[in-house]
Amino acid sequence: MIGRLRGILAEKRPPFLLLDVNGVGYELEAPLGTLFQLPELGQEVTLHTHLVVREDAHLLFAFATLAERTLFRTLLKVNGVGAKLALTILSGISADDFARCVQESDTASLVRLPGVGKKTAERLIIEMRDRLDDWQPAPLLAGGTVAAAPVVDAVKDALSALLALGYKPPEASRLISKLDTEGMDSETIIRAALKQAVKNQ
Repeated sequence: MIGRLRGILAEKRPPFLLLDVNGVGYELEAPLGTLFQLPELGQEVTLHTHLVVREDAHLLFAFATLAERTLFRTLLKVNGVGAKLALTILSGISADDFARCVQESDTASLVRLPGVGKKTAERLIIEMRDRLDDWQPAPLLAGGTVAAAPVVDAVKDALSALLALGYKPPEASRLISKLDTEGMDSETIIRAALKQAVKNQ
């Protein structure tokens, strides 16, 4: 099991990133909350990881904090929740906000996430309530802040990220088309699009 990686951030295309560890490039998939905390390209970063082994692929997921990774692993234990949906959940809502929703039985907020229907939201609350009783808010990624790195095609990257989160192409395109993306990087576009999605619920 690969539990942690430290290396140079070589590429960042939500929801994927490439980490150069002593000359070996690790392709990782990360929730947007982690991606938003990453430093500029070329900077060193330490990430907590979780390896998923399937018959057709080995998938490596990266997280800014141990708490975020713990929540991801806990989500995987919920009936009907796989790695894809767990990552989508963590991308659409912060770990702390998710814990609050579970503790307060807030199904309305959970069903706004792509791929989460009413039954799934209710199952998440029932199966995870006891596991999140002692949840503590997590600190930000050490040494990392939201860095506005230049992006060649921010709109294209943002669209790809929304599709990876489970939004259908027409819906993702519609969310972005409502924004004035001039001068915005992909992370800012994604944030704004997700806010639009919540307002449309």
